[in-house]
Amino acid sequence: MVAPSLTLIFEGPAMQINLPDVKAELEAAFAAYEVALTTNDVPTLDRLFWSSEHVIRYGGGENLYGSAEIEAFRAARPSAGLQRDLERTVITTFGRDFGTASTLFRRSSAPGKIGRQMQSWVRFPEGWKVVAASVSLIPEV
Repeated sequence: MVAPSLTLIFEGPAMQINLPDVKAELEAAFAAYEVALTTNDVPTLDRLFWSSEHVIRYGGGENLYGSAEIEAFRAARPSAGLQRDLERTVITTFGRDFGTASTLFRRSSAPGKIGRQMQSWVRFPEGWKVVAASVSLIPEV
């Protein structure tokens, strides 16, 4: 069976990708997240995630639904061995209020493995927030 084609029609201006000022804002938010993550600054991590039952974080060994589960995970996780080196970080913004952050990372505590992290960010009145995230660690090939 052949799937029907889909045509999307948008009215208004074309989507603007990587507006310099918006991209700079999201890069700053991502950098703040990275510092908070590697220093175990839990209040900042909680502030940078959307406080909602709809936020999701898939981790290396957990699937977290809603800000309550994410906050409980962060409060209980070990605070040692969080330093990491980032590689191939790509920040992309779509319009003025949505963007993605994708990066690879390595930790000295996980030789022979590479981590992958993807985040979807939305600009709310109080600032940029992660609304969905996924983190995984795989063998390096």
